[in-house]
Amino acid sequence: MKPSDTSPEAAALLVELYRQMTPGQKLLRVFEAYRAGKALAMAGLAMRYPKASVGQLDLLWKRQHLGTELFTEVYGQHIAQQLAEMA
Repeated sequence: MKPSDTSPEAAALLVELYRQMTPGQKLLRVFEAYRAGKALAMAGLAMRYPKASVGQLDLLWKRQHLGTELFTEVYGQHIAQQLAEMA
């Protein structure tokens, strides 16, 4: 799948560069993309909850990814209720 803002030549070059990477290099790219995505999500949560501590932001991020039901099962009703009261 070619990004809509990328020329065919650039897309072909990117595919070739990925083909030349070792599996370890590719995995490192995945981890880097994950960390970048989480950092952006955390920044968004910090903007929505400016008074939240780093720990609370981490829990908000986890709830966002687990869903409310699984988050409550894992972390307990008490923590889930505390986060619900922040909204």
